[in-house]
Amino acid sequence: MLQGKAIAFLVAPEGVEQVELTEPWKAVEQAGGTPRLISTEPGSVQAFNHLDRGDTFTVDGTVDEVSAADFAGLVLPGGVANPDFLRTQERAVRFAKDFFDAGKPVAVICHGPWTLIEADAVRGRTMTSWPSVATDLRNAGATWVDEEVRVCTGGPNTLVSSRKPDDLKAFCQAAVAAFGG
Repeated sequence: MLQGKAIAFLVAPEGVEQVELTEPWKAVEQAGGTPRLISTEPGSVQAFNHLDRGDTFTVDGTVDEVSAADFAGLVLPGGVANPDFLRTQERAVRFAKDFFDAGKPVAVICHGPWTLIEADAVRGRTMTSWPSVATDLRNAGATWVDEEVRVCTGGPNTLVSSRKPDDLKAFCQAAVAAFGG
């Protein structure tokens, strides 16, 4: 389904929720795609299992070395610290926004929408997220719904959103379908 398609996973150097990185990563691989770990710094990123340190993962490229043109889609995993850091990094915000400008699919889970809010990419979209992000999404012009997964095609691209790790099965299926075109 995704044969030959590279999918970017944008994460901060520290704080990504491990399962929200690894499960979509496996889904992309199982669909024949090539997941690529993109961060703001080279080296490795530190994942977390909620508040406990998890594994580290090797960065494939930085936001300064790659562009949206290099990928068929973008995944923005959550965790609280991950998107909170990314939304303060102009280069990371621009990288995420470029997928919208190019009409490419984006999949975001948990607190991940914070990066898209900063990119002014959620206005007019219908999305879900971790409940504490609902007000932020509404204030940024999105319609928030409490659903396992929401696929919004009412904009320049397909936007897949989900609430939490318990929703990963539905999130992964919808994201792979969106990336497959």
